[in-house]
Amino acid sequence: MLDEIDKRILRALQEDGRITNQALAEACHISPAACFDRVKRLRTRGYILGTMAVLDPAKLDRALLIFIEVLLDRTTGDVFDEFAKAVAAQPDILECHMVAGGFDYLIKARVKDMAAYRNFLGEILVKMPGVRETRTYAVLEEVKNTLALPI
Repeated sequence: MLDEIDKRILRALQEDGRITNQALAEACHISPAACFDRVKRLRTRGYILGTMAVLDPAKLDRALLIFIEVLLDRTTGDVFDEFAKAVAAQPDILECHMVAGGFDYLIKARVKDMAAYRNFLGEILVKMPGVRETRTYAVLEEVKNTLALPI
């Protein structure tokens, strides 16, 4: 169970994952030693999964954000497993979620441009195990994009 100090630590780390232990302790009104122990405990218990830099996709030739609905030809365990393995091997795919509803998976991908997406669709995605149909949604504007969870 998280107490209010743990929640303050998590909120502060979501804002700045590079904050020093000293600055984090000051922001949370606890001693540096107590702060270090709490962060270590939060990591050990799986509340903190990792720390990473947030990069600018446009500067790295990944400006086009695409969402893709994927409908499989069969919904059996072996097809799910094969599809999941194929997805995990694709660096252009940022997220893939099995969903309930009118299709089986929702994929979030980033590519350079529409030509790169066309190549990805024709050479990779439709050749993945079990793929019967896809629907593509190109993002025109990112209204909100965050990894921060409300705590």
